[in-house]
Amino acid sequence: MGNLVAIVGRPNVGKSTLFNRLTKSRQAIVSDEAGTTRDRQYGHCDWNGREFSVVDTGGWVVNSDDIFEEEIRKQVMVATEEADLLLFLVDAQNGLTDWDSDVAKILRRTKLPVILVVNKVDNNDGIYVSGEFYRLGLGDPVCVSAVSGSGTGELLDLVLEKLPERDSDIAEEGIPRFAVVGRPNVGKSSIINAFIGEDRHIVTDIAGTTRDSIYTRFDKFGFDFYLVDTAGIRRKNKVNENLEFYSVMRSIRAIENSDVCILMLDGTRGIEAQDMNIFQLIQKNQKSLVVVVNKWDLVEDKSQKAIKYFEDTIRDHLSPFKDFPIIFASALTKQRIFKVLETAKQVYLNRKIKIGTSKLNEVLLPIIEMTPPPSIKGKYIKIKYISQVPDTKIPTFVFYANLPQYVKEPYKRFLENKIRENWSLTGSPINVFIRQK
Repeated sequence: MGNLVAIVGRPNVGKSTLFNRLTKSRQAIVSDEAGTTRDRQYGHCDWNGREFSVVDTGGWVVNSDDIFEEEIRKQVMVATEEADLLLFLVDAQNGLTDWDSDVAKILRRTKLPVILVVNKVDNNDGIYVSGEFYRLGLGDPVCVSAVSGSGTGELLDLVLEKLPERDSDIAEEGIPRFAVVGRPNVGKSSIINAFIGEDRHIVTDIAGTTRDSIYTRFDKFGFDFYLVDTAGIRRKNKVNENLEFYSVMRSIRAIENSDVCILMLDGTRGIEAQDMNIFQLIQKNQKSLVVVVNKWDLVEDKSQKAIKYFEDTIRDHLSPFKDFPIIFASALTKQRIFKVLETAKQVYLNRKIKIGTSKLNEVLLPIIEMTPPPSIKGKYIKIKYISQVPDTKIPTFVFYANLPQYVKEPYKRFLENKIRENWSLTGSPINVFIRQK
């Protein structure tokens, strides 16, 4: 998967507007659906056949004046560590501020490519004003208006020019890639060490000691896959930054580079907002999912009732996607570690499932006849035929109907559930489309 571009700048310079403008090709990702506000801060941009991820850092700032500027400064630091290119956004209408100069100081020290973007340039006067931003020492400012979109084409051309070419994936094609993701200190490196049986990853108790994605080939006990781990050493002095933002930035790459995500939760803490953010990244990228509740050796109450309650809570939080395995494990005592790998392998195979057209119709058409889509304005919707689309990233099913536009989300979910009840698709996301016959 491609590069990561981060948008940084003071509040109200138009970061979100620019973000929406750049990611518009994938409108779905910027929709207001998923529950969290953070959800809108990550998307994909497709320009001239190259694709990269965009992160709008604005959504992660804690809004209180005394720590406000400090927070943004920390975020800029995280962004310089994690991204491949930074867009530094300033505002032509407010002109140059002391704060812009402060951030420019940090950015001049980084080895990353930085593009200085002057926003809110709606006419020629704005272009004259933009001259003062040369004082930031970050090269030629690019003038845009995120609201109207003028100048964004030139900006994107420049982004592609400055983005480092990514090595086309080192990992061999056709071998599944499993990523271990989760918030800091949940035991990601420990579980990888438990898989590999050697302390290849330096495990410390300081949250966030991990830096770049590393592939580890695992081929023993009848398995063959790559572990995508975000591993490596980070400088210790940066550990107290905004952890939530940090763990999301961290996870983006690992998730994009994988087929199956092993989402680690902390058995002693339950499911938290940060886990939800990482889960949303997994969903948006349509990756398969295995949930591992780690540190199970530390949990006092291991009764069936407690396990059931834990499972229900996790599924409720992650709904409407509920069809995924949950494994209670301990990286420390290696309890059920093997089961995690077996399950991840099974989930990967589920993703590749091919269901014959005749079988699909034979099983699903009678169900649809029993419970057809609700009629709208006296119009009856008839689904006549179902098929699976070949060669898609995730299992994709098309239901051909006379009035596809009237089939709403809840009924699509009903169809998805019926597919899941009849075929083993656990852990794999699926697409359901309704098309005109």
